[in-house]
Amino acid sequence: MPPKKSNTLTEAELRLMKILWRRGESAVTDLVAAMPEGETLAYNSVLTTIRILEQKGYVEHRQEGRAFIYRPCIEEQEASQTEIRHVLSRFFGNSRERLLLSLLDDEQISPAELRRLKQAIQQATPDAPGSDAPEEVSR
Repeated sequence: MPPKKSNTLTEAELRLMKILWRRGESAVTDLVAAMPEGETLAYNSVLTTIRILEQKGYVEHRQEGRAFIYRPCIEEQEASQTEIRHVLSRFFGNSRERLLLSLLDDEQISPAELRRLKQAIQQATPDAPGSDAPEEVSR
C-alpha cells in the first residue's frame, strides 16, 4: 500500500509558496531567480515542486504563450492555520491547552513574548462557538 499523501508543506514547497505570496503570479524562471541566496534550486527542481504544489491545491496556473504562470490559490494565513492544525493533531491530541503549555515550557521564550501571550489570552473571546469555559492552570 503506498504511503498516504501529505497535504502539509515541505521546506522546499514552503520556500516557493513564500515567494509566490510575496510576488504573486510567477513563471518558473521567476521563481528560480527569486530564490534567496544560498537556497537556490535548479529549474527542474522548482518545476517539480510547483507541480506538486498544484496537485496539493496550493497553486494554480494559466498559460501565457508557452509559459505557465503560477499563482497561489491559498492565502498564507490559511496555509499557516492548516499547518498549526496538523501539528496540533499530530503532537498534542488536538489540545490547544497542551500546545500552549508546551510553548510556555520553552526556556527560550522571552518576557515580552510571555506578556503578549498573556494579553492575547485575556482578550480572547471565551463565548466563541466551540470554546469551553477557561480552567485555571497553575504555572
